[in-house]
Amino acid sequence: MLRCDLHVHTNYSRDGESSVEVILRRAEDVGLDAIAITDHDTVLGARHALLCDTPLVVIPGIEISTKSGHLIALGITEAIPAGQDFLETVRQARALGALLILPHPYHMWRHGVGRKLKTGIEAVDAIEIFNSRYITGSANRRAAQVSRRFGKPGVGGSDAHNARYVGFGQTLVAAEPDPASILDAIRNGRTIAGGRMTPLQTYTRQSLKGAIRKIRRRVHR
Repeated sequence: MLRCDLHVHTNYSRDGESSVEVILRRAEDVGLDAIAITDHDTVLGARHALLCDTPLVVIPGIEISTKSGHLIALGITEAIPAGQDFLETVRQARALGALLILPHPYHMWRHGVGRKLKTGIEAVDAIEIFNSRYITGSANRRAAQVSRRFGKPGVGGSDAHNARYVGFGQTLVAAEPDPASILDAIRNGRTIAGGRMTPLQTYTRQSLKGAIRKIRRRVHR
């Protein structure tokens, strides 16, 4: 079983705090076998990571902002425009051969699609049932229930925005150590999700910084 963190942000994300190199070094230090770089609405961090000298399996990806919420596409190095309809985003990602994951679908204030999307959950390959950035854990439990209802594999990710929290959310994957094998194993449900909580103080600080950025963008429009 490979230890994978399938949801990590670098400073290529507007709210990421650590460089690609620091992220990869941390992933090595905590004993991960594979890491997915999923920056917000850009693949530049993923492309950068693929060029780095690391023993890790690097899975390129992107966390896309759709009209209904966030969607992770893994296995691609081409960006998909933000702000589109969810199913149109799915269509474009599929055309590129991406594996699709619903991240934090029921986390309040986290752009989870589960609170807005009426249809379309069946269009993804997997659901993030463990996200380490939570307060009570109820959102993760609801995601796990929906995963079972739709027969979708469950995965875990740290959603780290700082290198120190890489590996706090993990997916154990029964696969060979290469991206294609890992993605195929996820599609076929050979996964176990779990991890530990990002410290509440950090989660609160990052959420506050995000709220301030949104307010500033609105003021300057």
